[in-house]
Amino acid sequence: MSDENNIKKEEVEKEDEVKENISEVEVIEDNSDVEEDKTKQELNEMTDRYKRLLAEFENYKKRTQKDKEGIKDLLVSDIMTSILPVIDNLEKAAQTQTEDIAYQDGIKMVLKQLKDVLLYNGVKEIETVGKNFDPELHEAVSHVTDDKHGQNIIIEEFRKGYKIGTKVIRHSMVIVAN
Repeated sequence: MSDENNIKKEEVEKEDEVKENISEVEVIEDNSDVEEDKTKQELNEMTDRYKRLLAEFENYKKRTQKDKEGIKDLLVSDIMTSILPVIDNLEKAAQTQTEDIAYQDGIKMVLKQLKDVLLYNGVKEIETVGKNFDPELHEAVSHVTDDKHGQNIIIEEFRKGYKIGTKVIRHSMVIVAN
């Protein structure tokens, strides 16, 4: 009987061992589900982080490109502003009557070259005579009453104004009617 008891005892122990193994397998399966969910969550977090970083980098590229263009426009406007008085003087010299036609033609050619440089760099003259006065573009140095012209019409220009794109680098000095 003792052998039978021993056998039964062994069977019970084996049965308990099998139950333990089954419960360990269930725990491992549960843990694997938890690990899989955790891995998926980490993947989603990394994907989201990657997308945000990529969008931030694209914004950085756009911002630096815009800054470069702004710096270029600023430099061009500074340089062109320093050249404008030279152009003013050449225009006066070109309008002066002289007997030396070759001299006058030389002045006009140099003036044309400088104006071409302005155009190449995006600098344009501001239109004035016959246009409506715009304080964003023009500086009124005098007002006159004139029945031939409408109200706030520019009748004379003292100094040309220039702009790059929409940015005024020098306002036109004008006389405004009425």
